[in-house]
Amino acid sequence: MTAESTVPSPGGQPREYGYSPVSVIPPRGADGGFRFPAVQRPAGRRAGWPPLVAVDTVAALAAGQVLAGRLHPSFVAGLLVGVVVLNARASLYRPPPVPALLDDAPALCGRIAVTWCALAALVAAVAPGAVLSAPALALGCAVQSAIGLLGRGAVHWRSRRALGLRPAAALVIGPAATAQRVAAAFLRHPGCGIRPVGVVADQPAGVEGLPVLTTGEEVQRALIQNGVRSVLLVEPASGRAPMLRALAEAGCELWEVDADSPSYERAGRHTLAGFSCRRLCMTPPRASAGKRLLDVAVSGALLLLVGPLLLVCAVVLRLNDGPGVVFRQERIGKDGRPFTLLKFRTHRPVDAHEAATRWSVAGERRMSPFCHFLRRTSLDELLQLWNVLRGDMSLVGPRPERPYFVTQFSQTYPGYAARHRMRTGITGLAQVHGLRGDTSIEDRCRFDNAYIDNWSLWQDVCILLRTAVALVRPTGS
Repeated sequence: MTAESTVPSPGGQPREYGYSPVSVIPPRGADGGFRFPAVQRPAGRRAGWPPLVAVDTVAALAAGQVLAGRLHPSFVAGLLVGVVVLNARASLYRPPPVPALLDDAPALCGRIAVTWCALAALVAAVAPGAVLSAPALALGCAVQSAIGLLGRGAVHWRSRRALGLRPAAALVIGPAATAQRVAAAFLRHPGCGIRPVGVVADQPAGVEGLPVLTTGEEVQRALIQNGVRSVLLVEPASGRAPMLRALAEAGCELWEVDADSPSYERAGRHTLAGFSCRRLCMTPPRASAGKRLLDVAVSGALLLLVGPLLLVCAVVLRLNDGPGVVFRQERIGKDGRPFTLLKFRTHRPVDAHEAATRWSVAGERRMSPFCHFLRRTSLDELLQLWNVLRGDMSLVGPRPERPYFVTQFSQTYPGYAARHRMRTGITGLAQVHGLRGDTSIEDRCRFDNAYIDNWSLWQDVCILLRTAVALVRPTGS
C-alpha cells in the first residue's frame, strides 16, 4: 500500500508560552534551555524522615523492653515494621512546612494502637498460651505512644527553631501590589521559615516595599546575592512556566499562594503566614516504567487483535478511494520533538499547505461514505498504535498537534506549551470529557495539564476504560 505524506508547515518550531512584555527570563544557555545558577540548600533546616524513623524505632524498642519477658523478639520486630509502614502510608515521615506535634498525635497514636491490637490478635490465634493480657497491651501502647510523641516533639521543635533562625530567602512573583502585600505578611511571620527579599513583576506598581525585579539579570543577581531558595507565586503558574521551571531546576522550592481566599486546610495545602498555600511542581512527573510497559503490552496486543480489521479497512479504502491509504503527518511530541503520526487517509488535501494549516476536515463533503465512517468511529486512528509501540506516543496523554497550530496555540493560550512535558497520546483526559475535533483549545489545555500534574498509572487505566466505553463519537479528533 502507498502512503500520502505532508510536509512541515512554515510556522517553525513552537515556542514556550508565558513571556512577559518585560523579560524576566535569563538568556538561553548553550543547550537551548533557560538556566539559573544552582542555589546552595543548607542542611538541617527541615527534618526529613530519618530522625522520625529513628524516633519510632526507639519507641518500639523501649515498649518491648518494658514488657521484656512477655514479648517474643519477633513481636517487637513486627511492631516496629508495622508502625513504620503505617506511618509512611499516612505521610507522617513527610512533615509539613511548619511541623506541629499536636497535628501528628492522633494519627500516630491510632496507628500504634492498631499495630499492637493486630499483633496481639495474631499471637492469640497462633499461640494461645502466649496471649497478651489487656493491661499489658494497654501499657505497651501507652509507653510507645508517649516515647514516640516526646521524640517527635523534639524533632519538630528543632525544625521550627531552625526555620525561625535561618528562614529561606524567597522571591514573590506576581502583580507588584499583590506581591508586596503577600511579602509583607510573610515578613511579619518569620516563624513560617520564609523571608521574601524581592518581588518579580512586569512593571513596578509604585508601592513601597521590597525591590521590584523586572529583568532576567536582576532575578539572577537576587538569586546569587541572597541565596534564594523559595519562590512564592501569587498569579497563575501558566504565565510564568519557563521561569518557574528554571527556578525549580536551580533548586528553589515553589509555592502557589492564594492571596485572596481565606486560609484553610485542604488536601495538599498548608497554611503559611495565614495564606492557603500548596507546593508547586513545574518538572514533569517521572512516568514510571509501568506506563511504558502498559503502552507496549496494550498496543502490541491490540495490533495483533485488530490486525485483520486494519487490513480490511486498508483494502476497502484502496478500492474505494485509490492509492495512498496511509496518511503520514508531522506532529509535535514530548519536549517539542517532531515525529511522524500515522492514520488512515480519509481526506486528500489540495496541497501541503492545506494539510499543515487546515484545522478540521470533519465536515468535508468530498469524503466518501466509508471515509466518513472511519472518522466517525475513530477507526482511522488505530494505526497510531504503531506510534505507541515505537515510543513516539503513549496510549494516554495530550493529543499531538501539527507544528503550525502548536506555534499559534502556544502564543494564544496560556499553558498550551506546557502540555509537551509528557509524551502525547492517542486518548487523554480532555478527550474523555468530549474535547475532540473542533472544541475549545483553552479547555483542552486545562484538562491536559491537570492530567500531567496528577498523573498516575491508575488514572491511565481509568481513561483507557472510559475511552473504550465511549469509542464511537460523532466528530473526529
